[in-house]
Amino acid sequence: MVALSCLIFYSFGQKKPELLYSLDNQIINAMFRWRGTTGTTSQVLIVDIDEKSLRMIGQWPWPRDVVAGLVKAISDAEAKVMGFDIVFAEKDRTSPRCYLKEISECLGEEYVTEITTRLEAEKDLDHDLVLGDAVAQAEVVLGYVFTLKNDGLKNTHERPFPSIELGISPDGIGYEDLAIRKGYRAVLNTEEISQATTEGFFNVFPDPAGTIRKAPLFMSLDGIPYPSIVFEMVRLGLGEPPATIHASSRKKMKKNSMLGISLGGRFIPTDDMGQLTINYRGPVGTFSYISAVDVLDGNDLEQLKDRYVVIGSSASGLLDFHATPYNRIFPGIEVQATIIDNILSGDPLTHDIYTEIGLTYTMIILGGIVLSALLAYTGALAGGLWGILFILSLIVGNYRLFFLNNQLLGIVYPLISIVNIFMVVTLFNYFFEYRKKKFIHDAFSHYVSPVVVNQLMKRPEGLSLVGEQKNLSILFSDIRGFTTISENMEPEQIGRFMNTYLTQMSDIIMEHDGMVDKYIGDAVLAIWGAPMTDDDHMIKAVRSALAMIRSLKALRPVWTDRGLPAIDIGIGINTGIVSVGNFGSDRRFEYTVIGDNVNLASRLEGLNKAYGTNILISGFTRQALDGTIFCRLIDKVRVKGKALPVEIYEPLTEGLPGPELTEEVKSFERAIGLYQSQRFEDAYAIIHALRARNPIPLYDLYIDRINTFKVTPPPEDWDGAFTFTTK
Repeated sequence: MVALSCLIFYSFGQKKPELLYSLDNQIINAMFRWRGTTGTTSQVLIVDIDEKSLRMIGQWPWPRDVVAGLVKAISDAEAKVMGFDIVFAEKDRTSPRCYLKEISECLGEEYVTEITTRLEAEKDLDHDLVLGDAVAQAEVVLGYVFTLKNDGLKNTHERPFPSIELGISPDGIGYEDLAIRKGYRAVLNTEEISQATTEGFFNVFPDPAGTIRKAPLFMSLDGIPYPSIVFEMVRLGLGEPPATIHASSRKKMKKNSMLGISLGGRFIPTDDMGQLTINYRGPVGTFSYISAVDVLDGNDLEQLKDRYVVIGSSASGLLDFHATPYNRIFPGIEVQATIIDNILSGDPLTHDIYTEIGLTYTMIILGGIVLSALLAYTGALAGGLWGILFILSLIVGNYRLFFLNNQLLGIVYPLISIVNIFMVVTLFNYFFEYRKKKFIHDAFSHYVSPVVVNQLMKRPEGLSLVGEQKNLSILFSDIRGFTTISENMEPEQIGRFMNTYLTQMSDIIMEHDGMVDKYIGDAVLAIWGAPMTDDDHMIKAVRSALAMIRSLKALRPVWTDRGLPAIDIGIGINTGIVSVGNFGSDRRFEYTVIGDNVNLASRLEGLNKAYGTNILISGFTRQALDGTIFCRLIDKVRVKGKALPVEIYEPLTEGLPGPELTEEVKSFERAIGLYQSQRFEDAYAIIHALRARNPIPLYDLYIDRINTFKVTPPPEDWDGAFTFTTK
């Protein structure tokens, strides 16, 4: 039920709640750190306007002629392409043109004319034009930024220059149909610098936790898609191949989701909004950096050859920092460098929501079934350990099978589901176990010993309350002639007497790990081997019977002194397969035993009157005793309701008896053998001699039978069994 509830709740599908999204991202952050630093393509290099450069050249922004010198130095070093993670949105206020009026007022018009002529000849009058001229002569992509909110400054004439050849697949989809991010206006470079040079935006958008995980490769302005700076840098570096946007063709969607972008022979996978999921290579400094001042001084220029060069700043005062899975303070230029490297190596991260949904359903169903089964059969501790192992396997499997193959998979929801399943099933098991143990205690505390009750509560798996076939030992006991005895007693006296008797007998049964199944008037039904499995149930049942007779002998003088009758009892014990469990009606039932072997135990109890014994056990019970209790063979009988005869025995003592009793039993059993072989004269002689030494009813019974057979012999096919026609 818990797993089903989790599956139903997961119907949010692609619209993942922000909390789950954030938790998934925390696991992804951990996986980046587990993976550590990975290799780059070595094709990307960062020219850094760092603290060293600012100290040597001065505060930012630098005069544009200095930036022009930087562009020329990089171009002369034969860099493949360079891109500015900077926007030159305002005119350079350090240009000489800005100060001509002040010079004229101070020095005179003739000096201004001479200066202007000289500067114009050297093309240094306007630093923006100087930078624009340098950019025009090099492979440069200028950066700009989109503003997303209406700030009231939009000018419809200010648009980025669309230098890319862009198509859309499949046919029939317009640019305005793409589900990409929209900009309100573009903050562009000044016209003197851009001069129709290739441009690209460098916007990146953090997730709700402030971490940069994705970067748009295209954004829309007034229905027209524009490429990012890194996309344009790669496009120029690859020889300006055409690009194609691949979008879904699902007609039910208001906007067509993007699938990716083809650039020449490369396919760049994106999310629905055309964003590349960044596969970070490592912490800050994973890519090679060269200080801008070193480039201007002509140092280490050989490193720039055939490289994609990103120009930006890591200086703390310029505040171009973002949070990434590796660092909370990560330079924006290295983010752009990472994106270029992802495109060149073809290994950006991907996220297939349908794969995640399918695996989530599978993990919840499989984990729910397995964990529930483990908790049900192994207990909370083992189930908890298995649950932890399952969770760790899920995390490790996600890391090795998906993350290391550049595929993202959110696993927080199945993890939460597994934890919920564990908690709910554990709580259910706890309360169920409590109720089950309370039921066991209440149901059996009056019928079995406290030791057995404790064992049942500790190991309830050994208890079955439903009907089942089981090998048990059954004991029936009954008071001889109790109907006649009770007629001479007052009701209150009978109650006290029976309570004393039944308490004593029940205590003995429970002390020997038996269960008092029920009281039937003055009769007692007890069982061994259920509800708790006991391999020694036969021996314990017989020991209990012997102890009951000993206790009865000790009670007789006490009862006689009180004017109570000195009762005698008969006990019958049988061992065999019976049905045990809760039996009864829908409204009332009890835990008991039924079956032929139960009936045989009852018949054996009744046969004690015929043989003058107190305890009779079946041959099945005697065989299971394996010599631990010394028994006397009494007879082979066919009881009422049974077609097959059974041997019956009288247990006499535990262990070996004295030599006198041993010899007496051997002689009697030899006589029984002669009797069953119809050698009645020989049997009579032995039994007659035994009766002379020990006159007991058993010997009288056999002498009477033999005398009868002398007059009326049994049939020739007689099997030696005596058939009882009454219970």
